[in-house]
Amino acid sequence: MSSHPVNHTDSPFVLRDYAMIADGERGALINPRGQIAWLCAPAWHSGAVFSSLLGGPGHYRVRPADPWNVWGGYYEDGTLVRVSRWVTADRIISCREALAVPAETGRVVLLRQIRAVRGEAVVDVDLDVRGDYGRHPMSDLHEGGGMWRARTGPLHLRFTGAGHAHPAPDGGLHIRLRLPEGGSHDLVLEIATGPQDVPLDPHALWDATERWWKSAVPDCADTAAPRDTRTAYAVLNGLTSTTGGMVAAGTTSLPERADTGRDYDYRYAWVRDQCYAGIAVAAHGPHPLLDRAVRFVAERILEDSTDLRPAYTVNGEPLPAERDLPFVGYPGGSDRTGNRAGRQFQLDVFGEALQLFAAAARHDSLDARAATAAATAADAVAQQWTRPDAGLWELESRWWTHSRLACVVGLRDLAREVRTPASEDWSRLAERILDATRSRCLHPDGHWQRAADDTGPEAALLLPLARGAVPPADPSFALTRAEVMHRLAEDGHVYRFRHGDEQLGDAEGAFLLCGFTMALAAHAQGLETEAVRWFERTRSACGPTGLFAEEYDVSQRQLRGNLPQGFVHALLLECSARFGSDTSAGQ
Repeated sequence: MSSHPVNHTDSPFVLRDYAMIADGERGALINPRGQIAWLCAPAWHSGAVFSSLLGGPGHYRVRPADPWNVWGGYYEDGTLVRVSRWVTADRIISCREALAVPAETGRVVLLRQIRAVRGEAVVDVDLDVRGDYGRHPMSDLHEGGGMWRARTGPLHLRFTGAGHAHPAPDGGLHIRLRLPEGGSHDLVLEIATGPQDVPLDPHALWDATERWWKSAVPDCADTAAPRDTRTAYAVLNGLTSTTGGMVAAGTTSLPERADTGRDYDYRYAWVRDQCYAGIAVAAHGPHPLLDRAVRFVAERILEDSTDLRPAYTVNGEPLPAERDLPFVGYPGGSDRTGNRAGRQFQLDVFGEALQLFAAAARHDSLDARAATAAATAADAVAQQWTRPDAGLWELESRWWTHSRLACVVGLRDLAREVRTPASEDWSRLAERILDATRSRCLHPDGHWQRAADDTGPEAALLLPLARGAVPPADPSFALTRAEVMHRLAEDGHVYRFRHGDEQLGDAEGAFLLCGFTMALAAHAQGLETEAVRWFERTRSACGPTGLFAEEYDVSQRQLRGNLPQGFVHALLLECSARFGSDTSAGQ
């Protein structure tokens, strides 16, 4: 139970209604009331300064004074610049919101621009920054020259655009703004690890932010779904630090299923997810996100070799152990920080890393240091491939089929794209692993099964099959896809695997990653109409903000799990690139 009293005016919304703005170093979730419901500072894995998403303290609201309103909004195309919009009985008010970019690791700048679209805008603004998950209220609050300054624990605050605000009873600030029709008003909040004196000029900050997004996201006109693909690029950029590390998602403790204990902290860089993002980008072109993924993964492999961890902080440090937070948590979930997966052995990440390095080599983007990391990863596979591992889904250690097939694909790709004296050894090792896996993990009926000791179906197997673990005409490919469709698909959505005797949808939601991999598998077999059908069905499972979580509750049409989930956007990008009118660069 929370040790903080819950403010019912901050009660949460269903996940599909949240938008996220992000700058690569951290992200802020915005709810329909115009409240920043979640923001960690200064880094993704830092303590939250706004935590109402989990029932904690701290808030930053910009909302119409008239409570009788209907919410909407949209992202400006190809960006994570969000425009929240409210329609009242006789007014339309909007608020343009972004985290300023290019970002600094020790300084977050949150931009909000209120606009009176129709009629006079009367807007209430409330700010109460509570650092380190609410442990530090605002202190030393003072105003001068139209700028408020304060502290929250070790963090320094500056706030402009609210010079006439007054301290609120809760220790924060409040101001009511009135704008004439057509008018606009800028608010700038800075949170930094040290005192700052650079000007907080909203016009300059907005201009730099607009230019950054324009350069960061390609046009994507050659893809199957250009606008959604640009959004996917924007999300992946927003989740990726200047270090190259991409967090799996921007939040923690959002439940995949109510009251099951399956709610985790995803504010860390999973090597596998990073590889999926880089491979997806490579399918479209040699864009900067590919180089950043290669750099981050290569550094982790060079540092840790066979002791490679599944996940790290974005600056390459080990994950902290799990611990509880003193909040009530999002409904149906708990509240925790840290992740125990950082201590697991997962063989498949080496295979995914090899696929990433090979994809970079196809674009002549594999430098000498990354090539050394690729050879190190191949050596790790040679040493470790017979060892049981926790696998893609981070379960108990077993002889998972997916892990071996991922390594087969990675070794073959690397041998083909990186010609060295070791290339033939990599090819031979790939065939040896495939033969052993076929002997242990091919079901008597001809399809691939989950593990050597588990005959059940597994949707994750579709990805290495789509990437070439066996030829498209190999009977095991078609039989595996048919088995997944028969036993793990319902209503056009795909689930990961069966949980005992439970019905699909009872144990967990459809897994959106698997829907896109089904589409890739159909495409690899030349079934283009079927591939597009799976692609379109899966990409329809986003919320009205256009963001995807990890899972989708088909019956309730709700998102489940942390938001936004990077690897889902990555696989959407890859499908769209491969299904587009011109995908020759990634083939």
